[in-house]
Amino acid sequence: MIPRGQAAVSEAAQEIDKLMGLHPKGFDLSLDRITRLLSILGDPHKKLPPVIHVAGTNGKGSVTAFCRALLEAGGYSAHVHTSPHLVNWHERYRIGVKGGRGQLVDDAVFAEAVRRVATANDGQKITVFEILTAVTFILFSEHPADAAIIEVGLGGRFDATNVISDPAVSVIMPISLDHQPYLGDRVELIAAEKAGIMKRGHPVVIGKQEYDAALDVLMSTAERLNCPTAIFGQDYMAHEEYGRLVYQDEFGLADLPLPRLPGRHQYANAAAAIRAVKAAGFTVTDTMMEKALLSVEWPGRLQRLNDGHLMANAPAKAEIWVDGGHNPGAGEVIAEAMANFEEKQPRPLFLIIGMINTKDPVGYFKAFKGLAEKVYCVPIRGSDAMIDPVILANAAYDAGLVAEPMSTVSEALEAIKEGAFEQAHPPRILVAGSLYLVGDVLADNGTPPK
Repeated sequence: MIPRGQAAVSEAAQEIDKLMGLHPKGFDLSLDRITRLLSILGDPHKKLPPVIHVAGTNGKGSVTAFCRALLEAGGYSAHVHTSPHLVNWHERYRIGVKGGRGQLVDDAVFAEAVRRVATANDGQKITVFEILTAVTFILFSEHPADAAIIEVGLGGRFDATNVISDPAVSVIMPISLDHQPYLGDRVELIAAEKAGIMKRGHPVVIGKQEYDAALDVLMSTAERLNCPTAIFGQDYMAHEEYGRLVYQDEFGLADLPLPRLPGRHQYANAAAAIRAVKAAGFTVTDTMMEKALLSVEWPGRLQRLNDGHLMANAPAKAEIWVDGGHNPGAGEVIAEAMANFEEKQPRPLFLIIGMINTKDPVGYFKAFKGLAEKVYCVPIRGSDAMIDPVILANAAYDAGLVAEPMSTVSEALEAIKEGAFEQAHPPRILVAGSLYLVGDVLADNGTPPK
């Protein structure tokens, strides 16, 4: 797979491209293959710094970003694993730097780790994600750090990262319907899969849950495993008051600035991160929290594009936002954020949406009924699993929206530009529905994550 937006293919990408030709694509949930491989490699997953292990349907990436910002604000070094990447493979691995900002792994170091893991596997049956998870453990065990923040890839119970047996804390973020073929078609079944990362006697932080059925499963699992548990809304909480974020837990109350990441849903995400870092055994000060909230970064999640190549195709003075949320739960929080923007500064909202066929497009689109003027549906470059723009436009229509298929994001921007003269205010444009689409947009715009 060639990294999107790069003229030259990196050394690591070439190694991964070879693996893609040898091993099955997608997921095959099991711990047997990764356990065998890690044993050959000397069990690097048992040689990690304290691990903050993060699962959930929505908010995993944001809470990971907040945890990293919080630790770095305290001078700690933190390795970070996330997936998928947006533009380049090495975005999945950030190596902690003592007293400074962690850096994306060097391509040569990454490529060598991929080769080592592939050689150790020796052609045995495995998925590429499992190989890349083993790379995570190799990199994080061989570079000293104070903490490792590791995001689950899919589910939890049988995700390749779940070979971690003694996390400093397990974090379960909001759960909703997603990946139903793998995880089940009811939130309580999905919650049971996510709860699989809990380990007996180890702390658990449960983020804000929208479904009581999911919360019940998480609480009962934590109780059965005798896990010290902190639950949003019961043991810790956060809310906006007079333009500030008020955070409270059993250790006290803090008056903080609002998070740099936009959207009210980020208040609960920030709170979960604060409580998780405390549960992991780190001292957290008000100064750390304030610095973290003002410095946190998480590309592709309600990220505003202020410059770049695509801006030339957009209407003058248009706001352009990109977001990788792709399920009904994500649609609701993104739509709420757009509604808040509208309340503060009215602008006509246009959506440019691309999705893959494991998602629920109608459920996603319903959140924008009465809010979006029109939806332009686009393909996702190089994806066999994309939903055809015509089919996607029909889904938007079924959700009560006006929709039209387009060939590219640039074509959609041009269409919005042509109709801009009819609007009293410059438009607000949201490009969303898939992290793969967001990756394409950031690559084309010349603004990949750093």
